Amino acid sequence: MKLTIVGGGSTYTPELIDGFARLREQLPLTEIHLVDPDEDRLRLVAGVSARMLARAGHPARVVGTTDLVAGVSDADAVLVQLRVGGQDARQADETWPHEAGCIGQETTGPGGLAKALRTVPVVLRIAEAVRRHAKPDAWIVDFTNPVGIVTRALLAEGHRAVGLCNVAIGFQRRFARLLDVGHDEVRLGHVGLNHLTWERSVTIDGRDRLPELIGDRLGELADEVHLAPALVSQLGALPSYYLRYYYAHDEVLAEQLAEPTRAEAVRAIEHELLELYADPHVDTKPDALEGRGGAFYSEAAIELLAAMQGGDVVPRVVNLRNDGVLPFLPDDHVIEVPARYVDGRFVAEPVAPLPEDFAGLVAAVAGYERLALDAAVHGGRDRVLRAMRAHPLVLQHERAERLTELLLAENARFLEWA
Repeated sequence: MKLTIVGGGSTYTPELIDGFARLREQLPLTEIHLVDPDEDRLRLVAGVSARMLARAGHPARVVGTTDLVAGVSDADAVLVQLRVGGQDARQADETWPHEAGCIGQETTGPGGLAKALRTVPVVLRIAEAVRRHAKPDAWIVDFTNPVGIVTRALLAEGHRAVGLCNVAIGFQRRFARLLDVGHDEVRLGHVGLNHLTWERSVTIDGRDRLPELIGDRLGELADEVHLAPALVSQLGALPSYYLRYYYAHDEVLAEQLAEPTRAEAVRAIEHELLELYADPHVDTKPDALEGRGGAFYSEAAIELLAAMQGGDVVPRVVNLRNDGVLPFLPDDHVIEVPARYVDGRFVAEPVAPLPEDFAGLVAAVAGYERLALDAAVHGGRDRVLRAMRAHPLVLQHERAERLTELLLAENARFLEWA
């Protein structure tokens, strides 16, 4: 099996390689092609990746290339993990919204819109190359944020694509540790949009253990997602960390104004990692990679790719078309729920009706996402403004006007789109 990783020069990539080496029985890889425009990073990451596989006795060949067509040609699957503008763009997304009193975050709020506008056109160009040169039944697995918007862009253009995020698998592993069971015994009632989800159940052997966890370990769970215990208790569900940007916006904003950005921290970690990758003696995943983020990224990707090869029919949390699962959203909107891979496609598991407060927030953010995708595909200041104003964290027209000007000015630094 040939797997291509677009954005393969990412410092994340050895996390994937480590997973491929550990879980080789689940995924029969023979070639791993890393595609990236940055030749220096690509050389370092491809080098350490090849050494890691060799140390593990894995037979796959690692190929690094700046040529997208060569990289995706005859691929069985293509994983897309890119960041247009790099950490400089992330630093911008995390700071300029502060000038209008909004949080700075790379997937949520104004910064997330800026990222979507930069990213969607690039991913669609990559997808066209995949359509023309990869195997006819090749899947695109999108790990590029904002995953929901990017996956919807791919599906709208008829690409064979599914979105993947590590939030759900992270919760699954944490719940397994709390309950002292194997992670494969845990089934999540995970529902919402990418980076806007709740865990509504934690089922083991047919029994929902979430009420017990909320009753006995409420403080621990609330600390995990940095939210008030009273909120978690009232919801009767565990929100993802990203709900903090909505439920505790002003608190988060105050923290951001007083602390260094995540981009600054990641930039320092990446510098350390690249120095390690350059060492010809390094042939295992460095401990420093733990600070880069993306916990269980490799497991999520490998489990999904294995399922797509007919490995199992266990539900996996993915981003896919709604198709009536959440009846208050259009069928073509992309949601994040457990789904099984059946007869060459992903089929969502049934979802119980959402409480009104959950559904209202999902509907509002989904409306923004549709406008954001329209702006990303068709361009124009008016479309950007409409999307900005529609976001629940913005809403006010004058604030949206100011944020739109800031966004267009900042994005112009990273690409010609604006």
